[in-house]
Formats: sequence, structure tokens, C-alpha cells
Amino acid sequence: MTESRTAEIRRFARSDEERGHALLADLLRDLFGLTVENVRFNHDQYSLNSLNGFFDAGGKAYFFKFHQEEGEEEMSGEYYRADILAKAGLPVDQPVHMSVQPGEQILIYRRRTDPRFSDVLRALDLAPDPSGEALAFDAERGLSVRLLDVMRETLHPVTPEAVAEEPIHRLFYERLIDPRSQALPGGRYESFYIGQTFRFPGVTLEWGDFSRRRFVVNGRRYKRSVGELFEAAAVRLNPRRLADAGGVTAHGDAHNANVWYSLQDGRPELSFFDPAFAGRDVPSLLAEVKSTFHNILAHPLWLYDPGEASKRYSAVARLEPGLLIVDTDWDLTSVRRGLLKVKAEMLWRPFLAELRSKGLLPADWREVIRLALFLCPTLVMNLRAGATSHTEISSAIGFSVAVMVGSEPEEGKDHVSAFLDAIDPGNA
Repeated sequence: MTESRTAEIRRFARSDEERGHALLADLLRDLFGLTVENVRFNHDQYSLNSLNGFFDAGGKAYFFKFHQEEGEEEMSGEYYRADILAKAGLPVDQPVHMSVQPGEQILIYRRRTDPRFSDVLRALDLAPDPSGEALAFDAERGLSVRLLDVMRETLHPVTPEAVAEEPIHRLFYERLIDPRSQALPGGRYESFYIGQTFRFPGVTLEWGDFSRRRFVVNGRRYKRSVGELFEAAAVRLNPRRLADAGGVTAHGDAHNANVWYSLQDGRPELSFFDPAFAGRDVPSLLAEVKSTFHNILAHPLWLYDPGEASKRYSAVARLEPGLLIVDTDWDLTSVRRGLLKVKAEMLWRPFLAELRSKGLLPADWREVIRLALFLCPTLVMNLRAGATSHTEISSAIGFSVAVMVGSEPEEGKDHVSAFLDAIDPGNA
């Protein structure tokens, strides 16, 4: 298959920036008639499947971003429907130029000086500050209120066919399969893990062994192995099985590197950009999964900055029959715990209550949320040590977090089981 133009630009952005700059300038000229100068790629830790940066044209400063997915030419659906979110009443930055052609999906915005919410929160992870955290919680509450209103207003019954057309599945199920043949296992799941070697501090395992072992993390044993979680996700997260909880209008991929943070008269406000996976028939239980994981449980540091996480945290692994035992001092910071509480109280719990009142809450809603949370870290990037930027320490932390979000513990509560109890509309 011929390499797409965006894939080529991403490749040269890593290996030959000057060539990448020239290719991007050519693309922008061909798509929008822009004469581009001063192209800069932004090499930040959040650009796992995308590329962004800056350029000047006609005396004005611009910001660009594009998302490039493997096999996107064979995938159905449509990228970049920012108008859907704006019409629904969500705060979203509208691009001044946009292309949705396969292999040429790109958004151009007027350049802003506001920080992304991800940068604000990273600073609070590294240097906790009660006043800064209070502002962050206020910002999250304000956005959650608006999201809940839109999700309630747009909630509607959907057909399996309509749900299957939504591009959000590129973030979940379609990373488990081959994009051309639809074969399972395929895609990132197969290339990242199957037949590969997994190295942790003190332990090296092959996939066949690793995938069957149950995790014990800091003394807490989990019910399901990594292999069992992937198998369950391939069944339950099939797009045609996700119509049972209705559909909503949603961004679908609102991690905080896609969210601007601004202060208006001293009050914090958040607004979206890069709605690559927005839709009107987004399966309701998936709508806020990516933001819940990537804005909270992926931090501090371990997913986006594994080198720094490996300096600040420790992890050791050992084997017992059928078990992989990991001990680590990694944990959520106070700002991430607070954000999880806000998201539970202001968005998840009232929305699940709405689903229940409409007869749209599946009996296995916890399973759906858990499996979707599990695919967030495991398929957004390769978690194996040495495959990308992950070390043995960050890989051990990463797979431990993935199992924590995906599997119920055998006894007691962890962050995720406590969160699910808190959002359960059947609990007092």
C-alpha cells in the first residue's frame, strides 16, 4: 500500500525534520493554497498517534494538528466533524482550514497562547499546589456540566449499523483487528504483543506465558489475565454489540492534550480542539472513557513520559505459579484523584442514572467500561520495554494499571473499583 502523505510527514518529523517541513508545506499548499513559512514540529510527549506544530502564512500564525491511523484508507466513517460538537453546544475551537480526505486529514487553527489542560495538570503533578488544583477542579466541573447536558439532550436509541459507522471504534475495536481483512487478532494487538517478549525488573516472559498469568499488584490479586481481557474486549467491544446503551453526541477522544485551558475574569474554562473522532451516534458508554483514562489514570508520567517515571518510581516483579507479582510505589497524585472524583460525581454517575431511567443501562455496564479502559493504554502505544520509549519499570507500571482498570480485584477495592462503585446508580 502507498504510504499516505500524513504518514510520510510523521515519519520524516522523527528522522529528517527539514524534509518533513517541506512535505508539510507542500501538503498545505495543495490543500488550502497556503504559502507556508517557519514550520515547526511540536515534539511533545502527548503526540502518540498524531503530529502538531506551528507555521506562518500571510503574516498570520497558525497551529496545525493531524491524527494518522494505520490502515485509515480502508476504514469507514469520517474524521473531524467539529461542527457536530459546536451545534450541540459544546465548547470547541473551530478550525480555519480542514481536510478530511484519507491520508490527508489535517486541521488548521489560529494560533493560541493558552496552555493545554494537559500541561497545566502535569505541572501540578510535579509540584502540587492547592490553589492550582482548586482551579483545575473548577475547570473540570464546568466542562462536566456542559458535557452532561449535551449527553442527556442527545441520548437516543441507535441501531447497530449506525453505531458501527462511528469513527470512535478506531480507538478501540479496530486496533484489535486487521484493518483490511478484519481478521482477529490483528492490528496493533497482534503487532505489539502476540509472539513478543515482555521484560520487567527481575522477570522476562514470552507472550504465551505472560498473557495467561494473573497479576498481583502491591499484594492485590486480579481476576483476569491480560490475554483474557483482550479476548473479552474483542467480543464485547465489537461495534455491533454497543448499541444497547444508546448513542450520544460526543468528542470521543477528549484527552487533555486536545483541550485548551484559559482564565476568563479569573475563572477557568476548558474548550476542545482536534475532534478527530466526534460523532452523533457515539456509543454512550464509550463517550467519556478515553478522557477518563488518559486524563487521570495515565498519570503521573508513566504513559506519556516513561523515562521520567522510571526515575521517580520503582517497580519490581517476580513469579509464582500462574502469577506475575508486581510491587511499585507509583500511585495517582492528589490532582488526579480529585479529577476522578469530579468526573464520577458530575458526569458519570448522573449520566448512568439517566441511562437507567431510559432503560438503556446494560446489566454488564461495568464490564463495558472496564474493557474500554483496558484498551486505552495497551493499544495507544506499545507498552513493552524497549519497543518504543518504555523501560522495564514503566512497562511493569503500565501493565499493572491496565489490569487494574480492566479486571475486578479478587478482594478489596482499588481506585477503579471504588470509582465504579461511586458511579453505580444503584448504590445509595
